[in-house]
Amino acid sequence: MLSPGEFVSFYAQAGAKKAANGADRLAFSAVLAGFYIASGAVVSNTAGHLLTNAGLSRVLCGLLFPFGLIMVIVTGAELFTGNCMITISLLEKKASLAGMVRNLVIVYLGNLVGAVLLAAAIVYCGQLDLSGGALAVHTIRTAAAKCAIPFGKAVVMGILCNVLVCAGVMCSLCGKSLPGRAIGAFVPVSFFVIGGFEHCVANMYYIPAGLLAARVPEYARLAQEAGVNLSLLNLGGFFTNLIPVTIGNIIGGCGFGALIWAAQRQKPN
Repeated sequence: MLSPGEFVSFYAQAGAKKAANGADRLAFSAVLAGFYIASGAVVSNTAGHLLTNAGLSRVLCGLLFPFGLIMVIVTGAELFTGNCMITISLLEKKASLAGMVRNLVIVYLGNLVGAVLLAAAIVYCGQLDLSGGALAVHTIRTAAAKCAIPFGKAVVMGILCNVLVCAGVMCSLCGKSLPGRAIGAFVPVSFFVIGGFEHCVANMYYIPAGLLAARVPEYARLAQEAGVNLSLLNLGGFFTNLIPVTIGNIIGGCGFGALIWAAQRQKPN
């Protein structure tokens, strides 16, 4: 595997390439990454929707969700949270601030498109009918709970999440074999899911899926009968979550990249 110092040199070049990529290539790769991360959310929701033990549910989700990031890395897709480490390229003077911001904006929007498209497909194809609509209730409850997270807590949960996501990207890219890359991505991402931290791209699936499900009369009725509070589950609630979580993810990811660069950069002789 690459040493941390070798990783910094490697990612400085890789991040520079990301910052210089064409807008169309970034957008298509970002839609794919949004789909992959949302797929991890779909599988996690489906597997755990009948579990009443919160700890057990988180552990199960933590074992399944990381495969989304593994697919992102193996296929070369573009993920907003991982790309916050382009900070390394910026500090190594291999990329410009404008290039980094351009990459993050295009990738963020592409991730949103990919995640929301999958959310719409899941809701309107009837996949949430599972267990007599219990999966729909779980999806709506999860989205409503995320919309109710206070701003400050969402920022902190976003910071903690992306430190681990970027650690997963680093550990994965340090590997020189497919199993090594998969294990490197798996463990840190599993930790953030079990810890209950907040990932903006995952929430681009979780909340829109709940919003769309709540617009289906039968799903809304089942959710209300289950005692789910739908008052905050609206477009405003989506942005109330997405904005602070995104801010936290940026701080955590850029901060992680800067810390790794400061600690492990190879100084000239």
